[in-house]
Amino acid sequence: MWNQLRTDVNEGMTAELITIKGHNGDDIHAYFTKPSGAGPYPGIVLVHHLPGWDEFYRETARRFTDHGYVVICPNLFERFGHGTPEDVAANVRGKGGVADDSVVGDCEGALNYLKALPYSNGKVGTIGTCSGGRHAYLAACRVSGFDAIIDCWGGNVIMPEDRLTPQQPVAPIDYTKDLSCPLLGLFGNEDQSPSPEQVNQHEEELKRLSKTYEFHRYDDAGHGFWYYDRPPYRQQQAMDAWNKMFEFFGKHLA
Repeated sequence: MWNQLRTDVNEGMTAELITIKGHNGDDIHAYFTKPSGAGPYPGIVLVHHLPGWDEFYRETARRFTDHGYVVICPNLFERFGHGTPEDVAANVRGKGGVADDSVVGDCEGALNYLKALPYSNGKVGTIGTCSGGRHAYLAACRVSGFDAIIDCWGGNVIMPEDRLTPQQPVAPIDYTKDLSCPLLGLFGNEDQSPSPEQVNQHEEELKRLSKTYEFHRYDDAGHGFWYYDRPPYRQQQAMDAWNKMFEFFGKHLA
């Protein structure tokens, strides 16, 4: 749980930029963090949001590693060039977004990298926020091998036909039948992407298909209530969500 680390625990870690094999065997960069001990450790594929492969996600990787996880956060925008996260994300938006197939392939590459580590305990989860929540859900449905998934307010899990594009040709909700691991969903009741009605729709599909899941919804919280550097931040709801995430991953990955 949050802030329950013992004061005499060695909290050292390695944090570095590495190269892994992503979609179609492409070399892509990834931010990698691991505890300093011998392990074995569970792994997390951390899926960044549309604002980019940014500093917030590096901090998030290190927070999970403080709690005993090996984390890899692949750069899903690798093929769009380099620059500040804002500039790269603007380029991605201008070109219609990153392709779902590319994202799934990069997440699968990150999963394989973690599973092959000699200090892995063999269990890997995935988590993302915003578009990263959508992408984490896609990966958990389309790639075998994940042991748990956390979707934080992933927008466009439900997409009407007129919203589908060559980059996003199938709504993630349509892959729900293939979800093979437990799901934790965290949502704000003031969000519009996904809206409360869309969250209800997603939950009904999970129930219909007898999937293992738990959804938590927060009043007085909208999209991005985790992000302490932005106006939507809600401290109480964010910290409650962190506790639920640590509990969920601890149950399914430890």
